[in-house]
Amino acid sequence: MTTATTREQLLDHAQALIMQRGYNGFSYRDLADRVGVKTASIHYYFPCKDDLLIQVIEAYGAQAAARVQAIDATLPAKERLDRYAAMVQGTPADRVCLCGMLAADFASLSDRARLSLQAFFRLNEAWLAKVIADGLSDGTLKWPGDPEAAGRCLFAAFQGALMGSRLFQNQARLHDVVASVQCQPDQGQPGPA
Repeated sequence: MTTATTREQLLDHAQALIMQRGYNGFSYRDLADRVGVKTASIHYYFPCKDDLLIQVIEAYGAQAAARVQAIDATLPAKERLDRYAAMVQGTPADRVCLCGMLAADFASLSDRARLSLQAFFRLNEAWLAKVIADGLSDGTLKWPGDPEAAGRCLFAAFQGALMGSRLFQNQARLHDVVASVQCQPDQGQPGPA
């Protein structure tokens, strides 16, 4: 078994703190206390908080992209959406999506961080748009308009459901998002929502 390096621990704990408190809700002191190092050690790896943030976003985005891309593209659209939802539902109850949390802090982020967040949102929105388009074709999903708009709307709904689930401590809010675009088994072809 390998032990995480100090740098890896800093990134992991920073991710958790951001998902719980937001970017402006923690300091290097909080991070130092969690990892058991001095703040000067953090500055060695990440000279400023923005350097840390960019690395956290990139690591989180790469992990999320790998999980999304690992969903078998040959599955029916409804099953792909169910697997995506299960991935989202795996978020601990005391946290929300890192990039969703950071989007709330948008005004205080650097341009580099904003661009990284936008890339994360676009990747998820595009993947969901493809699933919706496939679901419209195979009759398992419904949406009254453009699949690209559906991808944006559905991703926003997942982000909002994560926040609502955290606030109300109720995972059913995530189930509602998926149910809103699924055709009922006896419906056959999709119609307007």
